[in-house]
Amino acid sequence: MNNFRIVYMGTPDFAVAPLEALLNAGCNVVGVITNPDKPAGRGQKIQESAVKKFALKKGLPILQPEKFRNEEFLSQLKELHADLQVVVAFKMLPEVVWSMPKYGTLNLHASLLPQYRGAAPINWAIINGDKETGVSTFLLQHEIDTGNILFQEKCSIEESDNVEVIHDKLMNIGSELIVKTVRAIEAGEYSQIPQDSLSDNLMNLKSAPKIFKDDCKIDWNQDLNSIHNLIRGLSPYPASWTELIPNIEGKNIGLKIFESEMDKTPHSEKTGTILTDGKTNLKVAVHGGFILIKTLQQAGKKRMKIEDFLRGFQQIRNYHL
Repeated sequence: MNNFRIVYMGTPDFAVAPLEALLNAGCNVVGVITNPDKPAGRGQKIQESAVKKFALKKGLPILQPEKFRNEEFLSQLKELHADLQVVVAFKMLPEVVWSMPKYGTLNLHASLLPQYRGAAPINWAIINGDKETGVSTFLLQHEIDTGNILFQEKCSIEESDNVEVIHDKLMNIGSELIVKTVRAIEAGEYSQIPQDSLSDNLMNLKSAPKIFKDDCKIDWNQDLNSIHNLIRGLSPYPASWTELIPNIEGKNIGLKIFESEMDKTPHSEKTGTILTDGKTNLKVAVHGGFILIKTLQQAGKKRMKIEDFLRGFQQIRNYHL
């Protein structure tokens, strides 16, 4: 495999494991493309991407273009003489970039395409209550996430799994699938499956658009399963949120909810009513049962277990959701 030249493109932690898997498999990664360094956090210190940090340790050549159509960048990319480009969790590429290598550009997507095309496939699969997801490798075409499928691997979603759990499962499965796909392309032993042929009804396709703050707000009028799925489908990031509303006077208090459990016990409580022993248990009445809140974060404070929150917030009974 050492003669097959690969340029790797990615930015976050999810993209580090596939790069490491390619190197461990003996693949010839001749360059890495990642996002420019940028200020982050309270101190606005300049931060390098997870992929850049890893690539530096491995002594790989790194390019960090501000714009993909920049002539200097395109010239540097051509000089790498890639046979194949591999893209994992990266920006949209113009055709002048993705069409450059002889074998095109391979992408790893965290869903069973054509389902969940878009920026947040893991989140939306959990939010929608799916029992299964997976990863797909495909070759880039003009429309985002629409290229011909090469390989797919499935992964179950358990009732208690959140984004962090599924992210790590798919990252590991995807790393193996990237190596499998690269080897198949080099050997010429692969078929291309049009995505349209994988869907019986294109009208039933679910999308995975970028998630905004309003998408994360909990609607306590939804049913038990929907609320639980929203909470775990946004945990740990960006996190679902709600507000404690005072029963008489006072300001609303913002809360992020990171972990919940479902209690399907029938009840006649008003939706949004908080029931608590004031010590270790807090549950919210919803359609179909109760949401047991296990881990949360009050605005301006750190993330904590429910018992720690209740210890410091004795007036909880004066609020509803």
